[in-house]
Amino acid sequence: MVGLIVLAGIVLIVVWGIVTFNRLVSLRNEVQNSWKQIDVQLKRRHDLIPNLVSVVKGTMEFEQDTLEKVINARAKAVSAGSMQDKVNAENMLTQALGKLFAVMENYPQLKSNQNIMQLQEELTSTENRIGFARQLYNDLVAQYRIKQEVFPNNIFVAFFGVFNKEVYFEAEEEARKVPQADTSIRPKS
Repeated sequence: MVGLIVLAGIVLIVVWGIVTFNRLVSLRNEVQNSWKQIDVQLKRRHDLIPNLVSVVKGTMEFEQDTLEKVINARAKAVSAGSMQDKVNAENMLTQALGKLFAVMENYPQLKSNQNIMQLQEELTSTENRIGFARQLYNDLVAQYRIKQEVFPNNIFVAFFGVFNKEVYFEAEEEARKVPQADTSIRPKS
């Protein structure tokens, strides 16, 4: 009788171990897949940026610094190696594009150019897709980390050592700053 209880306990532990291992593998693959979905959208953005820069280059002759920042940020994003380097480089590229779009507002001739408006719309649409893909990625990373860190899974994870913690896709410090708006009421002169 005692032998059956011990055997049942061992079987239960083995089944729990198999289920836990398989769930962690599944979550890890979902996280990797969601990163690849972000990567697809980032590739699309990387492909659109040179077109936009080349179209606005002639018109924005006094804004070469802004264009160079976009080009340099894109180059860093394309060549980034590790996940954290990619996250940082993409955040810099997002900021550079935001500045470019803000500067473009000062050029009425750019607003009337259909090619530029179409490229800007495609980039905006791509940015939205990237945002949704980042959300999904971060949600899956959170699930994966929780599954790794809860007891007794944390002991299991430490024992096998094959489940690394994934990196969240976080906003850069500059993007977290609240924009300052001048809300003072000034009398008309």
